[in-house]
Amino acid sequence: MAVTLDGPRLLPQSRAAEQLVVFLHGYGANGNDLIAIGKEWRNLLPGAAFVAPNAPEPCPQAPGGCQWFRLTMRDTTERWSGVNKAHPALNAFLDSELARHRLDNSKLALVGFSQGTMLALHTGLRRGRATAAILGYSGALVVPDGQDLAAHVPARAAPPILLVHGSEDDVIPAGALFHSAEKLAQAGIPCQWHFALGLGHGIDNQGLMHGGMFLASCFGLRPKPGAMARG
Repeated sequence: MAVTLDGPRLLPQSRAAEQLVVFLHGYGANGNDLIAIGKEWRNLLPGAAFVAPNAPEPCPQAPGGCQWFRLTMRDTTERWSGVNKAHPALNAFLDSELARHRLDNSKLALVGFSQGTMLALHTGLRRGRATAAILGYSGALVVPDGQDLAAHVPARAAPPILLVHGSEDDVIPAGALFHSAEKLAQAGIPCQWHFALGLGHGIDNQGLMHGGMFLASCFGLRPKPGAMARG
């Protein structure tokens, strides 16, 4: 049986969507964990529709939470197996949401947190035609051991990428940011990054600002300084 994703949404006010921003939550969370960021970014992205699908599997470590794939921390290949397993359902969901709003890949941005960043990078780099942007918080690029990303992803299909990571992250160590950026560079894929001093496994206000401004730029928008909404 095919997996069908769904989750909370925020629609543009009194207009058809001009862009689509898809949030991919972390391990043990759900779509409600990130959808509120859309409210923070509404002034920056006034024409954007936001959606945060719930991952398809219940998370045994977090009752009521979901997982894109299991994490036992023992199997070194499980992340690669996991992103490949989760990819088809997410890819189909993206196609469906773009069709719903009559948009194409050039108007799509993927925003991930933690495990969601792994999936955002994996799927966003394999959409065939480049998306508008990939924004990843506190996550990592997943590449098979001993293989180069270029073997799986053509650089011409890569969108602009921004990775944000806290220096004190004790879930996915900060070194994952630099390892991911290096792997992307080796494949000829440029990547911006923001290193948040003192931040743990989370997203702070500065990270939200950088992320929102990055997406606005990738969509060709020119928001005014101080356009971040509150509440």
